[in-house]
Amino acid sequence: MNQDVSNEPSTDEEDSIRLDNFIKLTGVVGTGGQAKMLIQNGEVTVNGEVETRRRKKLTIGDEIEVLGEVFRVEQD
Repeated sequence: MNQDVSNEPSTDEEDSIRLDNFIKLTGVVGTGGQAKMLIQNGEVTVNGEVETRRRKKLTIGDEIEVLGEVFRVEQD
């Protein structure tokens, strides 16, 4: 399943968002703590690569897979 998720709110002047915040916005998890655990356990990929940094900055076009669901960072 491929879903588009807006990157609002943006974390700085550029169109970017932290990985843990993005996962929360998708609704896959309910809390930042749950997002943190998924990331630390290597259960999240960014553009096909396992990502273990929860503060990883995502930009428009990045593809994130978590718990078998694929999301793409889109501009509002």
